[in-house]
Amino acid sequence: MANPDRPAKPQHQLTVVASERISPHLVRLTFSVETVSDFPDNGVTDAYLKLIFVDPALGLTPPYDVRALRLELPAEQAPRVRTYSVRSVDRTAGTIAVDFVVHGDEGIAGPWAATAQPGDTIAASGPGGAYGPSATAPFHLLVGDLAALPAISAALEQVPTGVPGLALIEIHDEADAIDLAGEHAVEVRWLLNTDDGDIEFLARACREAQWPGDAQVFAHGEREAIKAVRAVMREREIPRDALSISAYWARGRSEDAFQAEKREPIGKID
Repeated sequence: MANPDRPAKPQHQLTVVASERISPHLVRLTFSVETVSDFPDNGVTDAYLKLIFVDPALGLTPPYDVRALRLELPAEQAPRVRTYSVRSVDRTAGTIAVDFVVHGDEGIAGPWAATAQPGDTIAASGPGGAYGPSATAPFHLLVGDLAALPAISAALEQVPTGVPGLALIEIHDEADAIDLAGEHAVEVRWLLNTDDGDIEFLARACREAQWPGDAQVFAHGEREAIKAVRAVMREREIPRDALSISAYWARGRSEDAFQAEKREPIGKID
């Protein structure tokens, strides 16, 4: 269970200043953030925010006490929290960019992002995050799906020039393969999975790929797929301190259910 005594992370007021459809299933929103100085410039490339969706009929204004509202309100009006990676931070402009995976009317955050207009606002708490490409790692392996793409993209920009690596990115539509070229020496492989139920897809790609045992690894995505990838990492005997691995989402689960399951032993990746 969540620790009620743990202090809540700072909340930010995000205001949409631009929207861009960067692929069929990816929308990038750029937000102005007066508290952008709260985002540490510490090399972390998997920074994330928790967006707080509150029923507008309640007439509430941020910052929100999410814990209290969940206790006080009926379930259908309780705040919904959705976690998204920060694609980039521009401290000079006072903006951040967040990429959203969208699948029509599915979910809460995706449809909101798809129709968001400049001037729209939303509250968010954070940021969190812990991974960044090591300056001393001889090789970087980056594994994930569209949900992990923002963090993978940010990591590619921080991999030291000339250091080799491999990015294995699962997509279900060839048109979602966006340009990730840059100064990095990482090979980017877009892997088209035509079977949405194939949870071993990324694991097979990892097992078949050639990469050294002293690589630094970032692997994030759907829960069952990441469980399978973790097994490959154990086979390759990747040290725990060289591995950033966890589930960003779970097939067939809302984030509310997914996060609740992660707090129980049966829901953990291990």
